[in-house]
Amino acid sequence: MATTKKTTKVVTPVDERETFVSLQKNFAESEQVAQEKLKTLYELQATDMEIDKLVQLRGELPEEVAELEGELDRQKAKYARTEQMIEGYNQNIEDAKRQIAELEEEMEKYRSQLGNITNSREYDSINKELENQGLLKAIAEKNIGEARAAIEDCKADLDRINDAITIRESDLEAKKQELAGIVESTAKEESALEEKRKAFTSKLDERTLSAYERIRNSTHNHLAVVTLFPKNDDGAYGDACGGCFHTITPQRLIDIASGKKLVICEHCGRIIVNPDI
Repeated sequence: MATTKKTTKVVTPVDERETFVSLQKNFAESEQVAQEKLKTLYELQATDMEIDKLVQLRGELPEEVAELEGELDRQKAKYARTEQMIEGYNQNIEDAKRQIAELEEEMEKYRSQLGNITNSREYDSINKELENQGLLKAIAEKNIGEARAAIEDCKADLDRINDAITIRESDLEAKKQELAGIVESTAKEESALEEKRKAFTSKLDERTLSAYERIRNSTHNHLAVVTLFPKNDDGAYGDACGGCFHTITPQRLIDIASGKKLVICEHCGRIIVNPDI
C-alpha cells in the first residue's frame, strides 16, 4: 500500500534588514495578488503621510516636553544627592561629637592620674598622652566646623535647585497643555487614520510589512512607496522616481503602468507604483 509523504512548507523568517529588493522574486503568487499588495502598500503609505502631517502640527513640542522632563529628573536627582550629602555631614558631626566625648573621658582619667605620679618620667608620659588627646579633640572640633559650613553651602544649593525645579515644572506644564490642546484637536482624525492603517497592515504579510517599515524609517521623507515624478498639469506622470528623482528605464515604466509587478527603484530601493491601480 502506497503511503503519501507529507511535505512541510518552509517559512522564511523575517529579516529586519530586508528591503523590497529581496522580495521581488516571491512578492506574490499571481498578478492579481501582486496588484492587491501594491494597492494596499500605496494606500498604507498615503495614510501614514496623513498621520505624519498631524504629528508635524505638534512641531517641536514633544521634544521640548521630553527635554524638560529630562532636565527635571536631573535636577531632582541632584536635589536628592545634595540631601544625602547633608545627611553624611550630619553623621560626621555626630561621629566627631562622640569622639570628643570619648577623648574628654580619657583626658579626665589622665588628669586624675597626675596626682598620683611618683616620678618625672611618668609625669612626662601622662602629659604626652594629654597633649595627643588634645590634638585629636582639636581635629574633631575642626571637622565639625567644616561639616557645618559644608551643610550651609548644601542648603544654599538646595534653594537654587528648588528654584530651578519650580521654573522647569511651570515650563513643562505650559508645554504639556499646549501639546495636549493640539493632540485633542486632531485626536478624532488621528484615531480614524490609525484604524485605516490597521486595516491596511492586516492585509500584508509580515515580510512585506517589515520591508515597508524599514525603508520608511530609513528615509528622510518617510516614503517607502512612491509614484512617478513629476505629475504634469494634464495629469500625466513623468519618468523619474518620486523618492530620489532618478530617471526610470522605459521597460520599468511599462511594468509600473501595468500595476502587476513589484518595481523597485535601482537607486533608492523604494517601490514605484502606478497610482491609478
